Amino acid sequence: MYLWLCLPDMTMELRHLRCFLAIAEEGSITRAAARLHIGQPALSRTLRQLEQHLGLRLVERSTHHLELTTAGVAFRARAAGAVAAVDAALDPGRLGRWPLRLGHAWSALGRRTPDLLRRWRMSHPDVPLELIRLDNRSAGLLTGDTDIAVLRGDIVLPGARVEFLTTEPRLAAVPAGSPLAGRPAVRLADLAGHTVAVNRESGSTTPELWPPEIRPATLEVTGTDDWLVAVADGRAVGVTAAATAELHRFPGVVFVPITDVPDIPVMLAWFEPPAHPAVPDLVRLARDVMRD
Repeated sequence: MYLWLCLPDMTMELRHLRCFLAIAEEGSITRAAARLHIGQPALSRTLRQLEQHLGLRLVERSTHHLELTTAGVAFRARAAGAVAAVDAALDPGRLGRWPLRLGHAWSALGRRTPDLLRRWRMSHPDVPLELIRLDNRSAGLLTGDTDIAVLRGDIVLPGARVEFLTTEPRLAAVPAGSPLAGRPAVRLADLAGHTVAVNRESGSTTPELWPPEIRPATLEVTGTDDWLVAVADGRAVGVTAAATAELHRFPGVVFVPITDVPDIPVMLAWFEPPAHPAVPDLVRLARDVMRD
């Protein structure tokens, strides 16, 4: 099945986007060609056609190395969204029901999440809103797995539109048996002597939050659940947004306010044109829910 772009001098097809995405995901023409079961010359030719149409270089290639250009990174998100939208439109199981996919890495909109889902069902009964949790920085936007996403922290997605919603205070997550658990509040210096669990896949905290002279040792984890377990079993402490305490209560973990750190920005992000026609409606509803 092809996506015809109706160009005067050449026709772009859906396969051009699929080929580019395979190259981006595999990081290699050879591996992408094997995955797609086509020859390397044919795949390289398809990539050149796409770059010629766009008038942009999407991939930098050398003998032993391949990486996306800045334009390639931005185009990857658009290509993934277009392919996902076409796949959804042609899926017989979705005829009559085209879900709007809201991604989040953790905590969604915190305690306001149930209100958002309830009000969406009332205002859009024919458009299911799917809440999808994905442990990556873009919450599925860059891979086309979501149509719009809740993001926290200083995340930059080239080409994405962003709607600021609110800020959330940061909390320390400490083991229940720790002396820190009984305090009304802590400072960054109080955490500096402990190992800090860092989720580099989707977390909002890095060692750079601390001044260089008191920067702590870190324990890298791969997701929110692993992060909570590392704190609960005493291997580490953590820093997170208040919404984590609202939606991720965990045995053995106590959340304590931190007094000397900036709040975390919370925003919605999506690509234009939207991968789902109801994206603008969800943005408006989210603004109303946060305001109310």
